[in-house]
Amino acid sequence: MELFFTILILLALVGVSNILSGKFPLVPVPLMQIALGIVIAAIPSGLHMHLEPELFFVLFIAPLLYNDGKHVSRAELWKLRVPILLLAVGLVFATVFLIGYAIHWMIPSIPLPVAFGLAAILSPTDAVAVSSLAGRIRLPNSLMHLLEGEALMNDASGLVAFKFAIAAALTGSFSLANASVSFLLIAIGGLAVGAVTALLVSGVRVWLRRSGLEDETMHMLIHLLTPFALYMIAEQLGVSGILAAVAGGVVHAIERDRMSSIKPLSNELSDNTWSVIVFILNGLVFVILGLQLPSVFNEVFREPTLNNGEVIAYAVVIFLMLLVLRFLWAYLFSRGGRWIGKKTESNAKLSFRMLAMTALSGVRGAVTLAGAFSIPLLLDNGGPFPERSLVIFLSAVVILLSLVAASALLPLFAQHPAESRAAELAAAERKGERLIMGAAIRAIHSATTEDNEVESASVISDYERWRRNPELDLRRMQHGKYDLEERELRLKAIDEERRTVNKLLREDRITETQAVLFQSNLEQMSMVLSVRTNLFKLLAKFWLRELKAMLTKQESRFKAIRDLSPADREAIRGVKVQTCEAALSSLRSERTCDARAAVMSQYEHMLAKLTSPYSFGKPPAGNEEVRRDLQWIAIQAERDEVQTLFERNEITRDVANKLRRTIRTREATLLSEALD
Repeated sequence: MELFFTILILLALVGVSNILSGKFPLVPVPLMQIALGIVIAAIPSGLHMHLEPELFFVLFIAPLLYNDGKHVSRAELWKLRVPILLLAVGLVFATVFLIGYAIHWMIPSIPLPVAFGLAAILSPTDAVAVSSLAGRIRLPNSLMHLLEGEALMNDASGLVAFKFAIAAALTGSFSLANASVSFLLIAIGGLAVGAVTALLVSGVRVWLRRSGLEDETMHMLIHLLTPFALYMIAEQLGVSGILAAVAGGVVHAIERDRMSSIKPLSNELSDNTWSVIVFILNGLVFVILGLQLPSVFNEVFREPTLNNGEVIAYAVVIFLMLLVLRFLWAYLFSRGGRWIGKKTESNAKLSFRMLAMTALSGVRGAVTLAGAFSIPLLLDNGGPFPERSLVIFLSAVVILLSLVAASALLPLFAQHPAESRAAELAAAERKGERLIMGAAIRAIHSATTEDNEVESASVISDYERWRRNPELDLRRMQHGKYDLEERELRLKAIDEERRTVNKLLREDRITETQAVLFQSNLEQMSMVLSVRTNLFKLLAKFWLRELKAMLTKQESRFKAIRDLSPADREAIRGVKVQTCEAALSSLRSERTCDARAAVMSQYEHMLAKLTSPYSFGKPPAGNEEVRRDLQWIAIQAERDEVQTLFERNEITRDVANKLRRTIRTREATLLSEALD
């Protein structure tokens, strides 16, 4: 039972961190999650969890790297193969030897093999943390591809180097030649085992489909088990489980590309499932990291033989050495890039700004701390492992320093001139708008059946027209306050509609049932359009109303709408005509601006539709209820696509928020037509 409550609390903390990230966008989500973990662990009788390194790697790192391997651009991975290998392998071993010797010289109590082990476990970078930072500051695409490729590979090289260093510390013997051969066998073997195993799993899935077993739930289960199988099989064979997971992800991506036109619904199910899993695992990684920090700090700070100020200074110096080494490594590569094959963008000389971003993007994460916790307590001779607590403490502080430095300094180097940034944001929003509309169209295609072909064609036609006509969104991007002005005007217009409905009810020109349905629809529109400060109040009001309806056994609003008689529908249409006219009259008294023109245009369009000859007959686009259901499917597909683009760092948080506001505008339009 205790484990169950622990899992619930951890999941709740992940959710809280993402809510807070919306309120404090300048603070990276990983830092929030670490802070929440520290707070929970630091309170009396708070949550405490012992980190099991082997379980951590198989439960978190394997599926996350498998997912990264699925989504990494294979073309960019191959294009940047030289710099990726130089960072993921060359820089790792340079870090082990150079930083390892420096640590031993600076802290003589740490033996040289242990210093090598500490440097090795500090060498892997954390792609999850970098991705979170990139979502706020929009790192250059070439740099993001480089960092993603590096993070896929350097976990394995760093952990292998760490294992050899710890083995040397335990036994007192080390052979560079044997270690080099073993590293090649472990790395190449991991890639081979991962690729072969993934191909076998794909073959099994194909065989099952050909045998008539098309159950998508079963295939999704096989897919979920795949990264764990890849990791454990590779580790049992003595090769790198991490590289096996990466290779398996790449193989799955190739299979996915081949099957995308045949099984689009299956791919959509897989993407949606994995997006939830990755979201949870990413959050849990940093919350668990935060849970470990109080005990790590307490153990070192309470040690009488250690000076607290000195050990913190050691950690700061180690972090600065890692930063400088990474900067110099990238600088030397950019200088030597002219003699590495062809002169391409990937090996061209880098600017100081790009070099600084490359250095700062080397953020350390949970892999580092998990590796440090895997250090054994005793040596082979039975003695205590030298300075184990200090090594774990230094690793933890370096992780925090790298996160803080990246979140504070990367935005400074990533800034562009105001005009250039505005143009970049405009281009990114236009591209994002096209992508989310494409996702909506694909979702409608997937939901199309013989019974709703007419309605599907109508909804797709609307989206195709919007995708070809981006001028309205360009106008929004050119005016910084347009979104806020438009939202305020729409809310004022809704208030005017609400007053009109109340007046009609007082005059007994509509029934109470009609008024309640109409007001409910207006409240939902307000909830969609309201700014964050009013959202919780509106949600509470909405759910209190629904609870009251349940307790008094009233029919739900949605069932009531569906069961409206033709006479009621005609009456509500008449009410909508009057509320539209009242809203337009109110809007004409507002000052002239682009936002007013857009809101008035929507009401005028709605009024024309309500008074058209089709208003009381069968709509030309088929069944209106079916059409509206398809529109809701499209809206949800747009939201999912925005989240996917943001998670893949293809858009910034600002662009994602703009796109979400655009979607809310479309949603408000659908709600305003719900009773037509």
